[in-house]
Amino acid sequence: MSKELSGSTQLWNEDLAPTSAAQRTWRWYHFAALWVGMVMCIPAYTLSASLIEGGMSGYQAVLTVFLANAIVLLPMLLIGHAGTKYGIPYAVLARSSFGTAGARLPALMRAIVACGWYGIQTWFGGQMIYTLLGVLLGGDIGGDKIAGLGINGGQLLCFLAFWGIQFWYIVHGMDAIRKLETYTAPLKILICFVLLGWVYNKAGGFGDLLSAPSQFVVGGKKAGQFWSVFWPSLTAMVGFWATLALNIPDFTRFAKSQRDQVLGQSVGLPVPMGLLAMMAVIVTSATVVLYGKAIWDPVDLSSRMTGAAVLIALLILLIDTVSVNLAANLVGPAYDFSSLAPKHISYKVGGYITAGIAILMMPWKILESTQGYIFTWLIGYSALLGPIAGILIVDYYLIRKTELNVGELYREDGQYSYGNGWNMAALVAFVIGVLPNIPGFLNAAFPASFPDVAAEFKTIYTYAWFVGIAISALVYGVMMKGKAMPAVRAAHP
Repeated sequence: MSKELSGSTQLWNEDLAPTSAAQRTWRWYHFAALWVGMVMCIPAYTLSASLIEGGMSGYQAVLTVFLANAIVLLPMLLIGHAGTKYGIPYAVLARSSFGTAGARLPALMRAIVACGWYGIQTWFGGQMIYTLLGVLLGGDIGGDKIAGLGINGGQLLCFLAFWGIQFWYIVHGMDAIRKLETYTAPLKILICFVLLGWVYNKAGGFGDLLSAPSQFVVGGKKAGQFWSVFWPSLTAMVGFWATLALNIPDFTRFAKSQRDQVLGQSVGLPVPMGLLAMMAVIVTSATVVLYGKAIWDPVDLSSRMTGAAVLIALLILLIDTVSVNLAANLVGPAYDFSSLAPKHISYKVGGYITAGIAILMMPWKILESTQGYIFTWLIGYSALLGPIAGILIVDYYLIRKTELNVGELYREDGQYSYGNGWNMAALVAFVIGVLPNIPGFLNAAFPASFPDVAAEFKTIYTYAWFVGIAISALVYGVMMKGKAMPAVRAAHP
């Protein structure tokens, strides 16, 4: 197929082509390590903080995090199946439902969200270097803020330094990322226990926060309000990995077998995420005893340590942020950008574009101006990505019965070209899946401009991912009933 299509299509390049047997080197423990590596990250740690601050007890927060990750694991495994069976990335799989041209739309949406995340994580990494240098040099560095940027020279240089560290891995490709994840995952688990031991000894126990009741109990500050906090929190937690639920074929296409991807992801996602939330609650509980207030930011906590502990803690956080950012926020958009113009954009060039956009987005300004991390950023993009997941799952399982004609996915005039490359059923299902969430999003993101949104729309928005995936799946299933052409049973290329 490579020789036949490489010179005649705008849909194929070496990076988007199905993986060969030699490229399928990922075993279950690689996937488990990938997830342990991605779970152990600063945003995941601080997500638990938002739940405690919202009124939950430590146990309620941990259970909410675990439940959300058990829920999002299902579309991960369902969509990941196609990657392993056919060796194709997300951007190519989307062609079977959206059309060979229409697939660029979900690819671009996934890519833009990832660029934002890539920039934010790079900013976190730069801030760690900045904090580390400040501790080592005994004071603040960098001087006055640069006009127009809003950060000082030291912060800018540290941001660019961390950006440069990650760039090395972009140049060296997927195998370098797999090795990084595999080797650093055990280190992250070890440092979690070290951190727990450190706070226990320092504080003489784990503090009162762990045993404190939730604010929803009778007589509490938010008595009777549990469900109004639980549902948006659950949706936000699902939204946290909603991007990966879509582009998981970018990883599972390298799996040795379906068993490897299913077992590895099942072991690596829900339990470690729940354990990380538990650790966040325990450590923060101890910080109340140590410092007189709850410190949820691990970078802030690390900077308060003394001696070699500061250096070790911040170096571990740096390694952690590199591995998370590359796996969660680089691999997907690199393939997605490549799919927009395969003749001109390879996987590596797609990675360069992602890294470039991450700088231009000035992530420190996004963090500075985005109010309501849960209601705007996480739930907002889950409202976009949920409908895409619903369409992909219904198309692959109910319409195609997991049978794809892989060669046709790379042909502009093949069975997945529909009308001029666009499948209107997918577009209509996507739009209808997103529409109910728009009023709630506008109210959450711009409350001053959209204050009069009906309570029903606000309620719908708290279930954004669930609403989107259900509506789009139903609409797409109805519109495509009886329309799918059977896949030609041929040897997979």
